[in-house]
Amino acid sequence: MRILFAFLAIFLVSGAVALPARADDQATAPAAPDAPPPVMTKQAHLDQLFSDLKRERNEKAAERIAGNIWSEWFQSGSASIDLMMMWSQKAIEGQKFDVALDFLDQVVTLQPTYAEGWNRRATVHFMMKNYGKSMSDIDHTLQLEPRHFGALSGLAQIMALTGHKQSALEAWQKVLAIYPMMRSAQDQVATLSEELAGEGI
Repeated sequence: MRILFAFLAIFLVSGAVALPARADDQATAPAAPDAPPPVMTKQAHLDQLFSDLKRERNEKAAERIAGNIWSEWFQSGSASIDLMMMWSQKAIEGQKFDVALDFLDQVVTLQPTYAEGWNRRATVHFMMKNYGKSMSDIDHTLQLEPRHFGALSGLAQIMALTGHKQSALEAWQKVLAIYPMMRSAQDQVATLSEELAGEGI
């Protein structure tokens, strides 16, 4: 079964150009002319992205928004954590899962509030078929970021692989409540609904 659990982030860089104020605006403006513009917090930016993601009905546009959300999630705020996450990714790509786990154990120990560290470790456990450990890390991820559609997708896959179709369906439905245009989630909801209906559940 193809792993839908890990996603590639799309990094988009945007810049805004400030226009000079008109002379009459400067005369009436109470703020200092060189006051910096208000900066949106990371949480406020994420909230806006999730709001956009929920409303977007174009699949490609929704994918771009989801990519921006992943970009935000990947930012740990620590150079050393970022480095260990990079090393863990290289280890995963080389199928060196034990090495990846060593790095990720350090990540979640040093920065336990970093949701993506838990999610990355959940992904590695999933790839190693350590489903119990993966679910534990998914739980940590969702406590820190309940809207983590990647972690919910992983949970749904584990439920399906272990024969819990109803729980898998419910997890995919949660994904769609957050990210309505995720094609894989749409397909899984349709498939599981049909299977459960056929089983009389």
